[in-house]
Amino acid sequence: MLAATLLSLGVVFLAELGDRSQLITMTYALRFRWWVVLPGVTIAAFLVHGVSVTIGHLLGTTLPARPMAFASAIAFLIFAGWAWREGVADEDVSNAPQPRFVLLTVVSSFALAEMSDKTTLATVTLASDHDWAGVWIGSTLGMVLADALAIGAGMLLHRRLPQQLLHVLASMLFLEFGLWMLFDGALGWRSVAIATTVAVALAAVSAATAQTLRRRRTEASFAGRSPETV
Repeated sequence: MLAATLLSLGVVFLAELGDRSQLITMTYALRFRWWVVLPGVTIAAFLVHGVSVTIGHLLGTTLPARPMAFASAIAFLIFAGWAWREGVADEDVSNAPQPRFVLLTVVSSFALAEMSDKTTLATVTLASDHDWAGVWIGSTLGMVLADALAIGAGMLLHRRLPQQLLHVLASMLFLEFGLWMLFDGALGWRSVAIATTVAVALAAVSAATAQTLRRRRTEASFAGRSPETV
């Protein structure tokens, strides 16, 4: 059991570094408090790997990746609209309370995303040849540790960037994840997924650059006025 735990922890931790799940976790950390995101990710990882370990141990088969990817895509597109609405709202959102059911949101969406991820397939494979309890514990710990690093990065950005900008950034990232899962994971159109996500990223960068330049010109015009005119 100990060997299976250590092996699964190492495999999943390394697989998660730079993976989509880390980016998703960082995106959550841009919008929600770490003490909400980390338990949500932990619960989702525990449930997802419990399912994959059970399947791998008893059946030796894989999960239906495409239906899971389609459900994940729909969920993340909804979250993109939610975050965008908060980001462009006129009212001050810096002291806004945490949305209701945030923990459920994190658990459900992260679980859907993980069901169609490569780490789930790795967990199924490990459980078919090693102790199932050790694989379950190790894979859960590996994912939580890797995603804790992403939460730390999100917390640093949360302290340095304005709240509205964080909401808009989270919206763009959710949109990118949703489109990629839809076109690549659910439909199998890799080239369309690449073209679409690149186009969205370029449009977001262009819009952010234009907004930054416009704000700097506005600040410069106010700074250039004399005290009498102001």
